[in-house]
Amino acid sequence: MSAASNRIKELEAQLAEEHDKWMRSEAEMQNLRARTKREIDDARQYAVQKFARDVVEAAENLKRGLASLPPKTEGEDSIITKMREGIEGTERSFLSILERHGVVCSDPSGQAFDANHHQAMAEQPSPDHETGTVMQAWTPTWTLHGRLLKPAMVVVAKN
Repeated sequence: MSAASNRIKELEAQLAEEHDKWMRSEAEMQNLRARTKREIDDARQYAVQKFARDVVEAAENLKRGLASLPPKTEGEDSIITKMREGIEGTERSFLSILERHGVVCSDPSGQAFDANHHQAMAEQPSPDHETGTVMQAWTPTWTLHGRLLKPAMVVVAKN
């Protein structure tokens, strides 16, 4: 009876070992599925990153075009007024569409310089700003679903 009892114990130990291996394999498969799903979701979400960078350039050019118009005056020609209003409406619509698809524009002026989101183009003395503060943004910070798309080009205060 002891030989049979030993054999049963051996088989139970072997069964427990195989069950443990199976459980580990199952856990690894679940982790693999979750990781693969996350990678697919990321790929889907950020697949348009290169396209979005190009579109952001167009948005910045539109803003520069608006900024280059002379200031609005009382006696301004109605054609110029309508053109200005049309371009402003186009810009608002364009930015709204970008935001709807996860592309967000933010002005870093007044914020602390952050090398992860800002590109310092110049440093300038300023009694009105603390050292390391963004005094002026030449271009805004652009993100795609929270991920940096294009850093802001900024002027940073130094004292």
